[in-house]
Amino acid sequence: MNYKLQISYDGTKYKGWQRNKKTGDTIQARIEETLSKYLGVHIEIIGAGRTDAGVHAKMQVANFNVKQKIDCNTLRRDLNRYLPKDIVINDVAIADDRFHSRFNAKSKTYIYTIWKADAKYPPLFERKYVYECEKVFDIKLMKKAAEQFLGKHDFIGFSSDRTKKSTVRSIEKIEIAEDDFTVKLSFTGDGFLYNMVRIIAGTLIEIAAGEMDEKVIDAVFKANNRELAGFTAPSCGLCLETVEY
Repeated sequence: MNYKLQISYDGTKYKGWQRNKKTGDTIQARIEETLSKYLGVHIEIIGAGRTDAGVHAKMQVANFNVKQKIDCNTLRRDLNRYLPKDIVINDVAIADDRFHSRFNAKSKTYIYTIWKADAKYPPLFERKYVYECEKVFDIKLMKKAAEQFLGKHDFIGFSSDRTKKSTVRSIEKIEIAEDDFTVKLSFTGDGFLYNMVRIIAGTLIEIAAGEMDEKVIDAVFKANNRELAGFTAPSCGLCLETVEY
């Protein structure tokens, strides 16, 4: 049977989502290890997206197949008992046999949160989940520049990927909102490359701070050159918010 998991995690101390031969300290590895011990068989799970080291998730989706039938509520309860406290299984459900958490995903939304340099005080409870930016920037300029990322583009210049696969992605929506303390950049698209959201966020910060001209975005798209884009914003500010099917 095919089981679907909805997962939240604090990625601070992990080396990302994806299983890694060099370390067992990933979200996927911890869940697989716990599931395998609990069910008494080797389990491999498939995640909707491969979040980077230090990146968080409010709703990651994964699925796995196992021959035995399991009570979903019991599995959810017991997994939360045995998993580390910074990984939480929000829901377990029986999925269609053909359901694939990555290939069936229609869109994903990531939010990058910046703690403003001119905020009244620094973050305390939020400090592991925001980027404490030292730059004062113009949010109107940031919103204007962000419009250039909408639509279908080859985003290799805004990525650390070294893949031979297609690097064309579509961003359907970018929303930027601020309050007295934070600026939140929300990106919704059909998929994201390695470090893509963080590099876009870093580029927008530098443009909005007057350190780059907004024309650099078009230059990066034309040259496919990562070196022309802005810095890679720290992973702590990034969170996978939702996955839509």
